[in-house]
Amino acid sequence: MTYTPDRPPLRESLDELRARIPGWGVDLDPKDRPSEPKLQFRTDLTGAHWRFPDRQPEDPRRERSVEHEFLTPVYGTTCPRRGLSGVVRGLAYRRYSEGRAAHWLLLMLGDRIDAGEHHLRSFTTLRPDNPVTETGVLGEFTRRPLGSRFGRGRADLAHQWLDPVVVAGPWVAAGALLVKGGRALVRRRAALAAAGSGAARATGRLAGQRRRRTSISSEIRASGR
Repeated sequence: MTYTPDRPPLRESLDELRARIPGWGVDLDPKDRPSEPKLQFRTDLTGAHWRFPDRQPEDPRRERSVEHEFLTPVYGTTCPRRGLSGVVRGLAYRRYSEGRAAHWLLLMLGDRIDAGEHHLRSFTTLRPDNPVTETGVLGEFTRRPLGSRFGRGRADLAHQWLDPVVVAGPWVAAGALLVKGGRALVRRRAALAAAGSGAARATGRLAGQRRRRTSISSEIRASGR
């Protein structure tokens, strides 16, 4: 079982594993290890008073990989899942193993959603997020932006073109959505106002026609007398 000194049983024999996986088990023999004889193997426990550590009560809001039967005996409780980002993270842990790319891609997506949720939440406070001063973008113009990058063998140059997209992209997209929504609202209000004025003009014409018919009827009745 996990978290105990007992070795879990192998589903395949050592010979089967060596035949299927080239190089598997090359360090099983302590004599084949460079650290021998300095490395000492102990068969006893670590001296702890327990054979299995005491467990915290399980919190359903905490993530648990599908490789584990239950949550680790000790886990953090300061950052529980919440909101849409929590749903995405829960899906990553519930559906995919940590050896799958989908697991980590969903976690990255959850992090981006979580950042957006915090940005939106900041606008309900007296100190909303400022993408200009808090991202350090002003330093790109004053801290040797070219000299600090080129000619120094920096490995991150390959993906630096993507950094503005990751940092500024959500803000640009949010601004575009706000502008588009504002324009749609203005057009809708203008259409409603035009429809209201058109209905008022139509009502006025009908009222005028009624008045004229009433006047003609009165004249006809007066002439008949």
